[in-house]
Amino acid sequence: MGKKVLIIDDSSTMRKIVTRSLRQAGLDFDTILEAGDGQEALQLLAKEGVDIILSDINMPNMDGIEFLRQKSANAAIKGIPVVMITTEAGADILAEAKSLGAKGSIKKPFTPEQVSETLGGLM
Repeated sequence: MGKKVLIIDDSSTMRKIVTRSLRQAGLDFDTILEAGDGQEALQLLAKEGVDIILSDINMPNMDGIEFLRQKSANAAIKGIPVVMITTEAGADILAEAKSLGAKGSIKKPFTPEQVSETLGGLM
């Protein structure tokens, strides 16, 4: 069975860009799920298992940091690796994300090579 990825971003355009980058990077995902914010992602994860999550940080309703907090408190989804995709260059925000379990980050704009390099070790 193929791998599943969840892309969390409030911009549908950015979700499409991430999806295209995953394909261009040659990463083998059979299923690509999308959520518009952390709340939507948590609802989706209650029904669907995924292998990896790519999440924006700045989103309305529930941002990526709060999503990580709630995810880490839920034993059923706690172990799913998360990579942050963000315009946030702030070391403090990325350090907080890592302290909450994020496995890495990709800075926007990014190339398929950067996506492959970051995700390759997590797959």
